[in-house]
Amino acid sequence: MEDITNPEAQTENVNFESRIDLNPLLESITAIKKELGTVIVGQEKMIDQLLVAILSNGHVLLEGVPGVAKTITAKLLSKTLQIGFSRIQFTPDLMPSDILGTSVFDLKKSEFEFKKGPIFSNLILIDEINRAPAKTQAALFEVMEERQITIDGKVFILDTPFLVIATQNPIEQEGTYRLPEAQLDRFLFKISIDYPKLEEEITIIQREHLLQNHGKLENIKAILSSEEIKKYQTLVKQIIVEQNLLEYIAKIVINTRENAFLYLGASPRASIAILNAAKGFAAIRGRDFVTPEDIKEAAIPVLQHRVIVAPEREMEGITSIEIIKQIIESVEIPR
Repeated sequence: MEDITNPEAQTENVNFESRIDLNPLLESITAIKKELGTVIVGQEKMIDQLLVAILSNGHVLLEGVPGVAKTITAKLLSKTLQIGFSRIQFTPDLMPSDILGTSVFDLKKSEFEFKKGPIFSNLILIDEINRAPAKTQAALFEVMEERQITIDGKVFILDTPFLVIATQNPIEQEGTYRLPEAQLDRFLFKISIDYPKLEEEITIIQREHLLQNHGKLENIKAILSSEEIKKYQTLVKQIIVEQNLLEYIAKIVINTRENAFLYLGASPRASIAILNAAKGFAAIRGRDFVTPEDIKEAAIPVLQHRVIVAPEREMEGITSIEIIKQIIESVEIPR
C-alpha cells in the first residue's frame, strides 16, 4: 500500500512532464519573435495573436489608423516564413477576376486556359480590404472558408497553408464599403492596433535614423517552412482541452446571444474559433493543455467583430469589447 504521508512518495506521483513535445515549436516561435522584434517596436500582444492565427490556420483582420505598421507587419511576417506571398491592393474598381483569375482563350490550342490570380499563394496580404465593393469582397467567401475556388464549373484546391491577412482603416469612410457580417465571420481574429507609447515612439524614430539607406526587411531570416507550419498546425490540434472548459467556451458564446446590449450574438463558428485559438495560445506558452486564461485571451479578438452592439448602446459609446469583457467576467470560471 502506498504511503501517502511520505512527501517523497507524493512527489514521485506528481508528473508535470508535457505529453506533447512542443520544444521545436517554441524554438521556432522565439526565433520568429526575434526577427519581428528587429523592426516592430512593442506590439507583443499583436505578434502573439498573429502567431496563434498561423498555428490555428485562421485569417486575420488588422485594423488601425494609417502609419501604425499594419502592412509592414504582414510583409515582415511573410519574410520569416518560407512560403508563397502575394499582396493585393483593394480599390473601388477591382473586379473578382483580378483576385481569383480568369479564363483566357489560347489561339494555338483553340481552347480556354485558366490564368491563376494572386489569391493562389500561401500568405495573402489584402491591403485596405474595405475599399473594394461588395461583388469583389464576395469573391473571398469561398476561398477563405473552404480554401478552394470554383470557376467555370471547375474546383481549384489551394495549397496549404493558406492564410489571409487583411488591413483596414477604421476612421476613413469616403470610398469604403463596410465588410458584411458573413465575411467578418471568416476572420479568426480582428486585431486592433493602437498608437505606440512615448518610449516606443522614440525607439521607432531612433531605428529609422540608424537605418540610413538600408531597408527594414533586408536582413530578415526565414524561420519556418511550409511543411513545418503544417506539422505545427497538426500538433496544436492535439492540445488537451477538458470537458468543463468546452462548456466554459459554450457559455461565453451563448451569453453573447442573450445579452441585451447586443443586437447580434456570435455563431457556433465563434465557439470553434475560440477553441482553436485557445489551443494556439496554450502552445506558444509551452503548455499541452488549455486553461481558462487561454480562453479569455482568445475571446476578445475572436468575438469583437462577430457581434453587433444594439444601436441605443452604440449611441451611448459602448463598444463590443467592453460588452465581451463583461460577459467573460459574468461567466463562472471552471475549477
